[in-house]
Amino acid sequence: MPGGSDSEYLAYVQARMPGLRRTAYLLSGSRHESDDLVQETLTKLYARWSQVAKADNVDAYVHTVLLRVFLDSRRRGWWKVRLNGGPPDPDPVTDGSPEDRAVVRGALRRLPPRQQAVLVLRYLCDQPIREVASLLGCSEGTVKSQTAHGLARLREVLGTSIMPAVLAERSGGTTR
Repeated sequence: MPGGSDSEYLAYVQARMPGLRRTAYLLSGSRHESDDLVQETLTKLYARWSQVAKADNVDAYVHTVLLRVFLDSRRRGWWKVRLNGGPPDPDPVTDGSPEDRAVVRGALRRLPPRQQAVLVLRYLCDQPIREVASLLGCSEGTVKSQTAHGLARLREVLGTSIMPAVLAERSGGTTR
């Protein structure tokens, strides 16, 4: 890398790490898997940092890489080694009832990866449709249809009792 770019990369990573880890956790539901997703994303970013640093929107590029790493991890699951040496770490404490979080997290895992990614980005990360489409490399119509299909599947899994309250609280009632 040219001189000075390592320090720029480190400064960027330090500033964005909490947000990347949060998004990765929301996608994967596991601290360990989210750390793996972030590490793979940052490795890919470092390899191309000299070109990426010149981009107009570095954050959009990084989030796109993170989403692709997540989706790729779901596609190649048959050969992935899973070691279960002990109980998983408890979920981090956030707002809302712990029971609701566990139920929604479990229901999200039952969705196809792209629907899961769209719902996490739209409702838990509060991203507008246009940005989600850009991050996933698809049209806004695809985001809307994946959202509709994902919400319909969540309603099937959860029943109608929890869905309106949880998603309305997260989305603030907006459909931007």
